[in-house]
Amino acid sequence: MRFVIVTGMSGAGKSSVLKMLEDVGYFCVDNLPIPLMKSFVRLILNGKHKEIALGIDVRSGFMLKELDEVLHAMKRAKFPYEVLYLDCSPEVLIKRYKETRRIHPLSGLERVDKGIELERKELEFLRKKADVIIDTSQLLIRELKTQIYKIYVNDEEFSNFFVTLLSFGFKYGIPVDSDLVFDVRFLPNPFYEADLKQKTGNDEPVRNYVMACDAAVQFLDKLDDMLSFLIPYYIAEGKNQLVVSIGCTGGKHRSVTLVNELAKRMTDSEYGLKTEHRDIEKDD
Repeated sequence: MRFVIVTGMSGAGKSSVLKMLEDVGYFCVDNLPIPLMKSFVRLILNGKHKEIALGIDVRSGFMLKELDEVLHAMKRAKFPYEVLYLDCSPEVLIKRYKETRRIHPLSGLERVDKGIELERKELEFLRKKADVIIDTSQLLIRELKTQIYKIYVNDEEFSNFFVTLLSFGFKYGIPVDSDLVFDVRFLPNPFYEADLKQKTGNDEPVRNYVMACDAAVQFLDKLDDMLSFLIPYYIAEGKNQLVVSIGCTGGKHRSVTLVNELAKRMTDSEYGLKTEHRDIEKDD
């Protein structure tokens, strides 16, 4: 039997995750009153369902504090459970609330950011108990679905640390969520080659042109080595995601190539990895 408690920040994707799990056969219950959890567990033990997901969030109000004791009781009874915590940056949460025009459950008459801040404090004890933490700030729904299926359908190992490799063009501004920013405008620019100008770093001719430069290979070697050194320290500090941004002038050639090449080197890493080319479709 597999019993998953799905929780986390309001707006981080809990409802979407429950729907994903329901689609693959999980018996899902959302926002069950915490005083009923013990009865729910007994029903599970006597029932036929082998995969269960229970949604718990801040809507439980003051009863949320009782959840800690319920979880302790489940552990003492050796009842197996897992906690999936969905997190998200305050900036992205605020944007999502504005787009949907929903009211945060704890904001009341205050601004949304006040409700988010209070909710984070209320849920901190659950975050500490989490077996899996997924930060959905930069994830598309399909990417979140891939992660959920890997963990709860395919039963693959999952790392709570996620690396995003992001290409961008300096002419359009540095990505605001960058943790590390690297400038590769020192490399020869395919833009000035007539047969490469309209292509991108996803095209083999551009890739070959950029990587034919010894400096590009040396840059990748040093960056790969530095990330291998830094990431364990970020993880030890409790960081769960890292955005590595690589920029060139327009974000279509050099930066795209180097992000793709770096991703190839990091494919076998023990943590989550995704690539994104922010400005590849923009006109020069």
